[in-house]
Amino acid sequence: MFLGMVFCFWNSSPGNGPMIVLALTIVKRLLKDKNLETLVDEELEGNYVDDEVEELIQIALLCTQVKPMERPKMSEVVKMLEGDGLAERWEEWHKEEIILQHKDIYTHNLNIDCVIVDST
Repeated sequence: MFLGMVFCFWNSSPGNGPMIVLALTIVKRLLKDKNLETLVDEELEGNYVDDEVEELIQIALLCTQVKPMERPKMSEVVKMLEGDGLAERWEEWHKEEIILQHKDIYTHNLNIDCVIVDST
C-alpha cells in the first residue's frame, strides 16, 4: 500500500515536485518518531507487526531516491524483503541523508548571511 502511494505521487505531473518532497519528509518524520500506525491501512485494525512495517517503509524510502542509480534494483528489494541486506543499506542511506540535511542547513544559513544590502 505504501509503495503504491509513493509511486502515485512520483508519477504525477512534474509541477508536483514539492508535494513529493513534502510527502517523503512526512513519512521520514513518522518513521523516525515510530508513529507507524499513521502509515498503515486502518482496515488492518492493528493486525500487523511494527518491525515489519518499519522495514517496508525503509525499503520504500530507498526506492524513492531521486537518482535512479541510487535506488535498489528489484533483485535487491526482493533480498531486503527476505531479510538480507536491508540494515546495511538503510544505515548507509541514513548517514547520507544526515549529511545532506546538514549541508542544506549550512547552505541555507550561508545564503541568509551573505545577503548584501546596497546602502547607496
